[in-house]
Amino acid sequence: MKKMFIIILILIIIYVYFQVNFPKINEVLIEGQVKEEIRIIQISDVHDKKVNDDFFNKIKETNPHMIAITGDLIDRRTNDYSYAYYFLDQLNKINVPIYFVSGNHELSHKDIKDFYKELLKKEIIILDEKKDTFKDINLYGFGYYSNLDDLEIEENIFSLILIHNPEEIIKKNFNVNLILSGHTHGGQVRLPFFGAIFVPGQGFFAKYDKGLFDINSKTKLYIDSGLGNTFLPIRFLNRSQVSLIKIYSK
Repeated sequence: MKKMFIIILILIIIYVYFQVNFPKINEVLIEGQVKEEIRIIQISDVHDKKVNDDFFNKIKETNPHMIAITGDLIDRRTNDYSYAYYFLDQLNKINVPIYFVSGNHELSHKDIKDFYKELLKKEIIILDEKKDTFKDINLYGFGYYSNLDDLEIEENIFSLILIHNPEEIIKKNFNVNLILSGHTHGGQVRLPFFGAIFVPGQGFFAKYDKGLFDINSKTKLYIDSGLGNTFLPIRFLNRSQVSLIKIYSK
C-alpha cells in the first residue's frame, strides 16, 4: 500500500509539472460579421513565467493577424523586467500588432510607469480606456481599474473588448460581440464535471471560470486560463495555455 501511494504521488507530481510547464495553444472559433477570417492570439496571466523558445515558434506558426495580451504579463512581486521584455521581443518577431490591457498585478506594482515606458518603446499598444480599429473589428480596451460607464459601442461592426477581469464587464451586459479576458487562471485546480474549485472574486465552483460563455443573445465571453500562476506553481486538469481566437464569417 505504501509503495502504491508513493507511485501515485510521483505520477501526480509529474502530471502537475507537465500541466504547468508545457503550455498548449487552445483554438476557439467565433462566428462574426467580418469580411475574412481574423486570427487573434490571446495571451493572459503570464506572471513573468518563462516559456521555451519553441513555444514562440508555435505561436508564429498559427499565422495570427494580431496579438492581445489581457493583463498580468508581470507579477506584482517582479523586480527584474528582463524576461518580460524578452517575452515581448519574441512576440514582436511575429511582426503583427500587439495590444495590451493592464491587469491587477501591473497596476499594483510600484514601478509600473517605467515598465509601461518600455512597452511603448517596443511599440506595444496599451489599450486601457481606448478604442482602436483593426481590419473589420472595433477594439475596446479596459485596464483592471478602468471606468466602464463611458463605453459607446458602434453598431453594424464587429466589436471586441479586451479586459483582464471578466466580473465587472459581465454585470454591464454590453451589447458587444466578443469579450476576451483572463484573471481567473481557470481556478488553476479543476475537478471533472465541476470545473474550478475556487476563483478569486467569484468564490467556490464559479460559473465564469474558463472557456466560452454566452452572456446574451449577441455577446460571447471568452476567459483564457493563462500561461502562469500565482502563489503556487500548481495546475490540475488545467494545462497552461494561450488561445488562438478565429473570428470567421458564414
